[in-house]
Amino acid sequence: MLRRLGCGLSAGLVLAAACPAQELVLRTVQQASSVVKYDPDGVPQRAGLCMDVLRAVERADPGLRFTGLEQVIPLRRVERLLADSQIDVFFCLLRSPERERQWRYVPVPLYPVRHVIAQRVDDVRGVDSLLELATMSQVKPVLVTRGSVLARKLETVGVNLAEVSSEREALQMLVLGRTDAIYGQDINLARHIRDARLGDKVRLGRTVFQEDAQFLAVRHDLPAAVVERLTEALRRLEREGVLRLLSERYR
Repeated sequence: MLRRLGCGLSAGLVLAAACPAQELVLRTVQQASSVVKYDPDGVPQRAGLCMDVLRAVERADPGLRFTGLEQVIPLRRVERLLADSQIDVFFCLLRSPERERQWRYVPVPLYPVRHVIAQRVDDVRGVDSLLELATMSQVKPVLVTRGSVLARKLETVGVNLAEVSSEREALQMLVLGRTDAIYGQDINLARHIRDARLGDKVRLGRTVFQEDAQFLAVRHDLPAAVVERLTEALRRLEREGVLRLLSERYR
């Protein structure tokens, strides 16, 4: 592989001295305040879904290695690092037209997510459309995690929003009555409801507003041969059912 890539890739990649070893080190980081994706305090067997996918890629292609994981960084800074080619790859990001203008995505979905709302258990209102959510939000703003592409989508349909630093903060505000709804990903909201033991106070709404997938994002100028190598590793994990099993472990 490295013979085809060449021994002199851009300075953003750290390559082994001997090309025949096919060793390739790519820069990345962990995302802060997203314990489903990255949980620095979790046990090694449950270090976060995206961290587990990353380690599975390393096992699928032993020549691949990722560095920089000691850095735990907010999402918006992750996006800047990726857009400025200061990191090579990032596990995991949703797609959006704005993001796809700044970097590329490996076309293998890592795990599925569903867009839902969280409400208080005693709030019996059903919200079956984004139009109904927009109407509800005129009384109290809907909460969404800061930096998420979900916020931009809701703004286009007239939902009154307030951005917060984490799902944990949003749930606290929901329980206190400062909002009537949190809009987010089902897997994240369910995890935080369980961790905070709020199952008797908070529920997920019945409507799935959108289904999406998390993907591996790569800097826009990453060599095509490197992108193909990453793609092949993920395709193998997909064929063998590893990606599905990892996703189920965190649900």
